[in-house]
Amino acid sequence: MNTLQRILLASATGVLLAACSGGTNVPATPASASGSSTPGSGNAAAGATNTAGQPVVPVGAVGGVPVSLNLTARSSPPNAYRSPSNIYRLASSTDGTRLVAGEDFGQLYTSSDSGITWIPHDSAKDWKSVASSADGTKLVAVAYNDMIYTSSDSGVTWEARESAKPWQSVASSADGARLVAVTLPGYIYTSGDYGATWTPRDSVRQWYSVASSADGTRLVAAEYGGQVYTSNDAGVTWTPRDVDRNWYAVSSSADGTHLVAVLDPGLIYTSADSGATWTPRESYRVWLSVASSADGSRLTAVAYDDQIYASADFGVTWTPSDSDQQWLAVTSSADGSRLVATTQDSQIYSSIP
Repeated sequence: MNTLQRILLASATGVLLAACSGGTNVPATPASASGSSTPGSGNAAAGATNTAGQPVVPVGAVGGVPVSLNLTARSSPPNAYRSPSNIYRLASSTDGTRLVAGEDFGQLYTSSDSGITWIPHDSAKDWKSVASSADGTKLVAVAYNDMIYTSSDSGVTWEARESAKPWQSVASSADGARLVAVTLPGYIYTSGDYGATWTPRDSVRQWYSVASSADGTRLVAAEYGGQVYTSNDAGVTWTPRDVDRNWYAVSSSADGTHLVAVLDPGLIYTSADSGATWTPRESYRVWLSVASSADGSRLTAVAYDDQIYASADFGVTWTPSDSDQQWLAVTSSADGSRLVATTQDSQIYSSIP
């Protein structure tokens, strides 16, 4: 397995979207990936630009249903090009206007205009994951071998919580009250009071990713090289699902019924029964991140040195864009219409319908 930098996201409803394997750097040449999918036709050709002269990712169609990506290159946050720093972590409000980003060995950044402009916050840390409430006012971020940090003012100020641990991933309920975080290696931790106190759950495992339903009761956590675990009681008890795989990133619908997970390297897997059963989808690639709409019907996944793939039918079929890049992360608004994605060079792309 190639050692890849963790890429963690949170969805528009405040649930975590993706987590990737531990490590310090994304390799220049990741594991090979192949598949039978071909680029979908759309209204923008590879290399096309918009009226402002900015590159635009083409639009595809999934099963005859238009899937509009229309990602436009935005200015990266200040200082985001400091080597080896990159923007690996993103979270979005429900409407996709309020965003939070975590920089590798850098700062946290917030945007209130769908990613067009960014404001730096806090100090340089190895930020591993960020999550947002539905309205984007309550934020949570975790740093490796550091602490959990929460904000109740859209990231203007941050308060340290818990203790220093190898934090790797975090997710939030829509109201920001119920939080779940995982360590690598270590336990799952849950909070029901906006992060003021935390309780360890389950067992010590190689936890890589965690996701939450909007109410915070249905959770899913992925163990790299192990199984997927689900909880229906806000993290008090956990049930192992499927078999041992290189689970790398997970995402959840708002009600926790529809789940999606990606392997590194491997396939995409979807579940329509809260994780009880899983169906393999798409092709073998180096999947790094996946995002879900609130109803779970619209999914977006990114592959390293590959393309962005979109589905409008709960993951049954997928259509790639025509732009091969070193994609790292993606997040989505609740309706799936607004996307934000990043590449290894810290370039941020966003779509505004």
